[in-house]
Amino acid sequence: MATGGVMELSNEQRIWQVVMAIPAGKVASYGQVADMAGLGRQARFVGRALGRLPRGHEVPWHRVLRTTGQLAFPAGSERFELQARLLAEEGVEVIGGRVAMAVHRWRP
Repeated sequence: MATGGVMELSNEQRIWQVVMAIPAGKVASYGQVADMAGLGRQARFVGRALGRLPRGHEVPWHRVLRTTGQLAFPAGSERFELQARLLAEEGVEVIGGRVAMAVHRWRP
């Protein structure tokens, strides 16, 4: 919907915008992204929105974790390994499937 000539963003687009703003080497929780996107406590919706990213996107989904710093995929799964590798390439250490949020949390 347009308001005053400005196109309003969908909830998914607002989520993607927040995730695009997370710098390399930093992470955010699903809840933090929901809050910053103006969606309150809809952390699960953030996970679903990231799971529906269009093919060929550049949204750094791998920088979004559970509030405890845990990767959301089952340990040893292809997605788990991919997320851990992408984070490691940015200097984020993943130990036991978890990132130290106190060290790596994005604080805009």
